[in-house]
Amino acid sequence: MLLDTASLYYRAYFGVPDSVRAPDGTPVNAVRGLLDFIARLVQDHRPDDLVACWDNDWRPQWRVDLIPSYKAHRVAEEIEGAPDAEETPDTLSPQVPVIEEVLAALGIARVGVDGYEADDIIGTLTHRATGPVDVVTGDRDLFQLVDDARKRRILYPIKGVGTLQLTDEAWLRERYGVDGPGYVDLALLRGDPSDGLPGVPGIGEKTAAKLLDAYGDLAGIMAAVDDPAAKLTPSQRKKLDEARPYIAVAPKVVRVADDVPVPDFDAALPHAPRDPAALEALAGKWGLGGSLQRLLSVLQD
Repeated sequence: MLLDTASLYYRAYFGVPDSVRAPDGTPVNAVRGLLDFIARLVQDHRPDDLVACWDNDWRPQWRVDLIPSYKAHRVAEEIEGAPDAEETPDTLSPQVPVIEEVLAALGIARVGVDGYEADDIIGTLTHRATGPVDVVTGDRDLFQLVDDARKRRILYPIKGVGTLQLTDEAWLRERYGVDGPGYVDLALLRGDPSDGLPGVPGIGEKTAAKLLDAYGDLAGIMAAVDDPAAKLTPSQRKKLDEARPYIAVAPKVVRVADDVPVPDFDAALPHAPRDPAALEALAGKWGLGGSLQRLLSVLQD
């Protein structure tokens, strides 16, 4: 089980009241909410391995070089020689280091690599895996990893993590008319304002799905643009032709990496804390209470 950790702690932050606080009054709603999420996931799905995948760089320069608008609207501060600072709620930022410390004390693997997003870590670990993989994320971009033959599926939270949309090929085809790899082509054609991806102007999700159904993939669509006999409308042909510079680079931006140099780590789900003393100190300082106890109880089962 691979966790898109930031996606989950953001959901926890907005889903758990900020009245949930440490003894000193610091909000810990994201910390406690994430611990509750992990406890429920382990309880319901019993993974052998669990990895908290991390955004060491939420906006990698190599993606920005290809599409400068990539996540540009989320930049709070440009930092020379380091990843830009992302706009984050004031009371969430201080909770992220606490999450890191708690995961370390528990012994839950946390994996990030400089220059890559958590999506890329997830893509690489999924690519390497020899058994079934469940990816838990609120990010539809990762639908591209769905692969029934290799038992790769996305668990997409609808309400907390108690209600998850099990995303497999049948669901993708019914909802979007594509399979996992086809989702990359669909996403880049329609664009995604939340990621600053412009898409092809005038080609929305339904039109993109119809084009992919007719011509198979992005390469097939662009071959049709060059084929006078292809049954594209004049408007579609013009829009796609004018978007060639974007279409040439967008696949690399939208497709998650599968070759990240991930360091060696132990992915096994811990059954006891790695550092009980540190965990006890963290529990007291941050008032982790029932959330931590529920997770420890589930891990020990």
